[in-house]
Amino acid sequence: MKTTLSLLAGAALMLTGATAHAQDFPNKTVTIVVPFAAGGPTDTVARLVGQAMSTALKQQVIVENVGGAGGTLGAGRVARAAPDGYTVLLHHIGHATSATLYRKLPYDTINDFEPVGLVTDVPMTMVAKKDLPPKDFKELVAYVQQNKDKVSYGNAGIGAASHLCGLMFMSAIKAQMTTVAYKGTGPAMNDLLGGQIDLMCDQTTNTTGQIKGGKIKAYAVTTKTRVPSLPDLPTMDEAGIKGFEVSIWHGVYAPKGTPKAAIDKLSAALKVALKDETVVKRFAELGTEPVAQDRATPAALGAHLKAEIAKWAPVIKAAGEYAD
Repeated sequence: MKTTLSLLAGAALMLTGATAHAQDFPNKTVTIVVPFAAGGPTDTVARLVGQAMSTALKQQVIVENVGGAGGTLGAGRVARAAPDGYTVLLHHIGHATSATLYRKLPYDTINDFEPVGLVTDVPMTMVAKKDLPPKDFKELVAYVQQNKDKVSYGNAGIGAASHLCGLMFMSAIKAQMTTVAYKGTGPAMNDLLGGQIDLMCDQTTNTTGQIKGGKIKAYAVTTKTRVPSLPDLPTMDEAGIKGFEVSIWHGVYAPKGTPKAAIDKLSAALKVALKDETVVKRFAELGTEPVAQDRATPAALGAHLKAEIAKWAPVIKAAGEYAD
């Protein structure tokens, strides 16, 4: 009986200590893991948001880049981290698509993470090398359908947003292009600029400057409404592919079991960061904007993640493209 009481007392003390620690959160540096190389679009989003969150949390927030395996290495690193709120993941749509793309993941996409909140929806643009003949999107569709074996489409690898956008585009126009996979959007964009590939679908954070500089040709955006930074570009829906919508949403996650008090503080800091003038301004320059405050919550991200897994699973399965 004494042993049982001692165990119960010990457990109660541990629980009390954990609760107090969570209420104290944060009292040291918070690390945002970005599952891609430094300098990419997701890294840019993380560094902007992290800097603003550090002010709200009154603690330093740093970014750690853990790239490789389509973002699954970085996600796995966070899934295995101590569930104390000090290591979080900032990932994009790939966190949802990897659940279907990979036959075996080292973590459970839904059950090994605690959602913190959505960050931003980044539009994508269908762009081409500068001298591709079609003058508008309607001509582009006809050109691809007539020259499908000769048209090359670059993407950042299986599961990348550029890959998924291409799959949807080819499915919608019923034409298969020659796809060229790269290790990221950086080298793919370099080859598009150099004329080595014909087409690419990529985030506005990576294309807006090149479009405005006249270095590449732009045909359409992939969102429901036009993008303020590129007002002359029609949506794909306007241009003729009804219902076409792909955006690169980003979300923040903590390891499963992270105390609610820590999750709440992280979510509150995220909301503050998304109202920060510098973040709003830089996002606008990159062709995006922060999500509404009611979407920067654990519940909103949790529901969105499940919906996106359900949305992309049939597309990926129909294409028959999987990664080991």
